[in-house]
Amino acid sequence: MGFEMMDTAHFESQINAFLDFCRVEKGLAPNSISAYSDDLDHFAGFLREAGSPPASGAEIVRNYLDQLYGERLSSRTIARRLTTLRNFCRFLIREGSLSTDPLAGIPLPRQWQLLPKRLNLEEIDSLLAAPPAGKPTGVRDRAMLHLLFASGPRVSELCGLELRDIDLSMGVLRVLGKGNKQRLVPVGKAALEAVEQYLRTARGLLLKGRSSRFLFVTARGGRLTRQGFWKLIARYGRLAGIGRPITPHLLRHSFATHLLERGADLRSVQAMLGHADISTTQIYTHVLRSRLRQVVDGHHPRA
Repeated sequence: MGFEMMDTAHFESQINAFLDFCRVEKGLAPNSISAYSDDLDHFAGFLREAGSPPASGAEIVRNYLDQLYGERLSSRTIARRLTTLRNFCRFLIREGSLSTDPLAGIPLPRQWQLLPKRLNLEEIDSLLAAPPAGKPTGVRDRAMLHLLFASGPRVSELCGLELRDIDLSMGVLRVLGKGNKQRLVPVGKAALEAVEQYLRTARGLLLKGRSSRFLFVTARGGRLTRQGFWKLIARYGRLAGIGRPITPHLLRHSFATHLLERGADLRSVQAMLGHADISTTQIYTHVLRSRLRQVVDGHHPRA
């Protein structure tokens, strides 16, 4: 069976089965499930508007690709939609609902490899000093910024931290990443001191006698959301006088880049960032190449 043989109801039931598979068996995060759902809804809408189906599933995919390019989407968005569709087709083949892969031989659009930006140490110092020290929220935000630069978690991982996830005596942070995979990341002294001060002084003032299992809380007693932290870090970037947009991901990139510049190996950085595949971490290989140049210039007798 191929796409051209499926009716609308059957196709939508297969989408729901695939999303359940991603949620239960693969353990993907809600954000990933939502992205998959949006991409497949987009493809289902294309099928509904296509009218009489073409002769083969491969032709359907080629027509869909033509529409994506016609919508003037970025190569990154097109590649994501095709990757979702490819994963969906593999699931259908595994379940016996699809006999052949209609995306076989269809390459993903080439994407420009953007080198990750980073903050220099002066900008980081200014950013860490931006939260007001006299307010409980400022003490909390300073601890979050310190922890973000010290251990490189994703913003959703940072906001989802629980009290049990940080061991101040051992200097270790337990992070629950994509696919519910746990990793342990060492935390530096400055970040530990900032978190300890927050726990000792500000967290109780924010909770006002209420209880919460989350490490970073709001004045209402709930956990700080990733959207809320995005707004906070952007505001602190402006207060620090940094003349470009500041995001949590920028601090994550800064964490990785500064480690590599000071001699960390790529595998260690991969483990701390929680990348399942080393190819994801290889966007930082330009840092290693730059450091190799410095090693040769500084140590080779005929450099």
